Amino acid sequence: MAVGATAAKLHLSSAAAAARRPSLLHLAAVAVLCSLSYLFGIWHHGGFSAAPAAGGAAVSIATAVSCTSPTPTPTLSAGSSSSSSAGPLDFGAHHTAEGMEAEAAPRQRAYEACPAKYSEYTPCEDVERSLRFSRDRLVYRERHCPASDAERLRCLVPAPRGYRNPFPWPASRDVAWFANVPHKELTVEKAVQNWIHVEGDKFRFPGGGTMFPRGAGAYIDDIGRIIPLHDGSIRTALDTGCGVASWGAYLLSRNILAMSFAPRDSHEAQVQFALERGVPAMIGVLASNRLTYPARSFDMAHCSRCLIPWQLYDGLYLIEIDRVLRPGGYWILSGPPINWRKHWKGWARTREDLNSEQQAIEKVARSLCWKKVKEENDIAIWQKPTNHIHCKAIRKVIKSPPFCSSQNPDAAWYDKMEACITPLPEVGDLKEVAGGELKKWPERFTAVPPRIASGSIEGVTEEMYVKDTELWKRRVGHYKSVISQFGQKGRYRNLLDMNAKFGGFAAALVDDPVWVMNMVPTVGNSTTLGVIYERGLIGSYQDWCEGMSTYPRTYDLIHADSVFTLYNGRCEMENILLEMDRILRPEGTVIIRDDVDLLVKIKSIADGMRWNSQIVDHEDGPLVREKLLLVVKTYWALGDNKQ
Repeated sequence: MAVGATAAKLHLSSAAAAARRPSLLHLAAVAVLCSLSYLFGIWHHGGFSAAPAAGGAAVSIATAVSCTSPTPTPTLSAGSSSSSSAGPLDFGAHHTAEGMEAEAAPRQRAYEACPAKYSEYTPCEDVERSLRFSRDRLVYRERHCPASDAERLRCLVPAPRGYRNPFPWPASRDVAWFANVPHKELTVEKAVQNWIHVEGDKFRFPGGGTMFPRGAGAYIDDIGRIIPLHDGSIRTALDTGCGVASWGAYLLSRNILAMSFAPRDSHEAQVQFALERGVPAMIGVLASNRLTYPARSFDMAHCSRCLIPWQLYDGLYLIEIDRVLRPGGYWILSGPPINWRKHWKGWARTREDLNSEQQAIEKVARSLCWKKVKEENDIAIWQKPTNHIHCKAIRKVIKSPPFCSSQNPDAAWYDKMEACITPLPEVGDLKEVAGGELKKWPERFTAVPPRIASGSIEGVTEEMYVKDTELWKRRVGHYKSVISQFGQKGRYRNLLDMNAKFGGFAAALVDDPVWVMNMVPTVGNSTTLGVIYERGLIGSYQDWCEGMSTYPRTYDLIHADSVFTLYNGRCEMENILLEMDRILRPEGTVIIRDDVDLLVKIKSIADGMRWNSQIVDHEDGPLVREKLLLVVKTYWALGDNKQ
C-alpha cells in the first residue's frame, strides 16, 4: 500500500510539473505580446515613420489645383500602399492618462465664416481702427492691433466669390485672377503708367512703373550701369513704397531678393497684388516706428516716386534707411525731385520748390557720410561708407545728427526712430568693412555669416550654425518624403517660416522655385534675424500674439517649428491658429512641428477650422515626442454652400 501510495504521489507530482511548464511559456508569450502591443501603440499614435517601408507612400496633403474652377475639398490620405488599411486612420493620443483626456483633447468647436466685408481683413492695419490715430507723419497707417479680445475676430476670413489658386511662378509675375483681388482702382489711376491692366477675368502686369515707362527690366539695367547688380555683390534689397512690386519682381531673375513694402490702402490692394504675383512684400510705412528689420540688413534700398518726404523731420527717414543698410550699401532715388529741370511742369511744382527739396536731401545724405555715386537722367544713387572712422572724425565739423549712444541697433518692434546715426561696429583700419565683409552671392549663402564668425551672437558658435544647416536639409528632405506636393514644381510659391532661427528651413529650399519669409519671434532670440540677412535671405520680426502685416491668403505653405511651445502661456493657441488660417491660401499647407501633447490640442482646434490634419512621426522615428501635424486648408469661398 505504501509503495502504491508513493507511486501515486510521484505520478501526481510529475503531472503537476508538466502542467507548470507550458504555463511559464504562455506567460512569456503574453509578456512579448504586451511589449509588442505597447510599441505598436506608440508607432500608431505617431502615424507614419520618417522613412516609409518599401512599397509605402507619402502622405497626400492636397490635390493639384485647377486654375479654371474650384477643386473638390482635398483630403489627407495614406497613399496606395498594398499593405495600407482601407479604413480611416486613427491619430488620437494612446498614452494619455485616465482622467486627463479632456485637457489633452478639448471639445471641438466649429468656427463660422466671417461676414463678407472681412474678406481682406488685416487686423493690425484695419482701416476703421486706424482712423482713431493721428494723421501726423502717417502714424494712423502704422500697426495698431486689436487692443482686447473683444476686438478680435473669432471667425474664418473668407476668400472672395470665385477665388482661384494663383498661376504658378513664373507665369504669376505677369498675370493674376481678377476674382482673387477684385479691385480696378489701380487700373484706372495708373492707366497711363503701365502698372496693371484688366483683360477679361485676369489682371496683367506689364512691368511698368511711374518712373520706368520702358518697363522694370530696362530701368534695372539703367541702375546696373551705375552700380554692380550682376556680380553677386548685391543680394538683398528694400523697396519703399513699392506699388505692385514690379521692381522686386524683375530683380528676382538677377538673383536679387527684394523686400517690398507699402502702406495699407495708399493705393487699393497694391501689396496684395504683389503677393498674388508671387513676389515678397509686406504692409508697412515709414512713420514714427523703426522698420521691422535689424541694422545692416540690406545691400541696397530703393524709392521710385514713393512720396516719402526724405528731407523732413531732421532727415529721420533717411537716418532709418541708413540703419538698415549694410556698410557699403546703396540708396537709389528716382522721381521728385531728381531731374526736376525736365519734369517740374508734369509734377505741377515750381522749380524753386523742387530744387530746394533736392538740396535738402543732399544735405541729409552728406550728414550721414554717404557719397553720391552718380545722378544720371531720372536716377540718383548714394553709397553708405564701409565703416565710420572718417565719419566720426568729421563730427567735429558736422554736429548733426549725432551718433546714437545706448540703443540696441537691431531693436525694431514698436521701437521709435531716433534722429541719430546708428554706429557701425568698430574697425581697426580705414579699409576694413565694419561687422565683417560679406562674400558675393552665392558664396555668401554657404559661408558662415560674419555675426556668427565674429562671436557677436551670444551662445552661438560656427559649429552650431553648420549643424543647424545640415539638420534642416535633413528635415526638409523628410517633409518632401511625407508631403507628396512638396516635390511638385509650381505647387508652392509663397512660403512663411514662423520661427526661422538662422533661416535653415529657407536655406534648404534655396534651389526650389519658392521664396520664404523668415519671421523671427520677438519673444525668442531675435538676434538671429541679422544672420538671416547675412545669408542673403529676407525676413522680419513678429509677435505671434498679434496679427501679421499682410493680407489674407498670402501664403501657400506655413511652417511652424516649436511656435506653440514658445507661446505657450503667452496668448491663446486659438488666436495664433486663426491668424494662420487668415494668411493661408485655400488648399494651402501647414507643417506644425511641436511636442505631441500640444499637437493633440492643436489638432482639436484645427479640425473645427475647415482644416484636414494628420499627425505623423518625427524624422528620427516614432519614439521621439516631437511630432509633425500636417494640415491642408480646405477650399471654400463666399457663396459656397458651406458658407
